[in-house]
Amino acid sequence: MSGKLDAERKRWEEQTLGPVLSKSPEQKKSFTTGSGIEVDRLYLPGCDCGGYADTHGFPGEFPFTRGVQPTMYRGRYWTMRQYAGFGTAEESNRRYRYLLDQGQTGLSVAFDLPTQIGLDSSDPLSAGEVGKVGVAIDSLADMEILFEGIPLDTVSTSMTINSPAAVLLAMYICVG
Repeated sequence: MSGKLDAERKRWEEQTLGPVLSKSPEQKKSFTTGSGIEVDRLYLPGCDCGGYADTHGFPGEFPFTRGVQPTMYRGRYWTMRQYAGFGTAEESNRRYRYLLDQGQTGLSVAFDLPTQIGLDSSDPLSAGEVGKVGVAIDSLADMEILFEGIPLDTVSTSMTINSPAAVLLAMYICVG
């Protein structure tokens, strides 16, 4: 490996990898293949041919061609989410709490059809669809109820939504 690539690796280990490991250590001391061959944390070419560090970067660093996490899933496993939401915000909150108690590490919010197209539940066009295929969210109060008692700083959330995405994101930010 070239001197420049060695220096870049050392910088990555100190500035990017180190802080992540201090917050979220790797789950095992050693990672191996099914054949028992140890898997290194990072692989680099034997030389810095063509400015490898500049074009490919390192895990957890821009341009993220080597992944968004410096340790990938050695320290933090995949987020497990179940797409859920039904009826009212209260009913969906109960379901979310149950899922988290059963080991889910994230939530994927299912909104009902009126919410997905930006209609209020009281709109005549919403008749028969409110809360049927997801949770009905009409106001900030509904969003507060939906996430009541759920630690949004540690539970990741995804929301499948269409045109009112900006409004629902603003509500989510207010709740957070």
